[in-house]
Amino acid sequence: MGKNILICDDAAFMRMMIKDILTKNGYNVVGEAENGAVGVEKYKELKPDLTLMDITMPEMDGINALKNIKAADAGANVIMCSAMGQQAMVIEAIQAGAKDFIVKPFQPERVLEAVKKVVG
Repeated sequence: MGKNILICDDAAFMRMMIKDILTKNGYNVVGEAENGAVGVEKYKELKPDLTLMDITMPEMDGINALKNIKAADAGANVIMCSAMGQQAMVIEAIQAGAKDFIVKPFQPERVLEAVKKVVG
């Protein structure tokens, strides 16, 4: 059975790209969120095996959303997605409990490698 994944990114085409990569490889995308606040709500509702979280989003950024998710569920698996040049934010995210990070633009192999490493 495929793992359940929540995708959190403010860009609809990015969500679509990630969803495409994941579903073609046997993962279930159980939800999508367009900002961190919605991501935290969806996480609590869906309890996914993994959340892919963009760092830069309106309303609530990915790092605050990550902290909220980790506060609600210490065992949460979150992989951050960042654009080039966000090293400081990536470090902050890892310190806040992110398991890995993927850099945009997404390489399907890298996305799958990170997902497999975290949830198998």
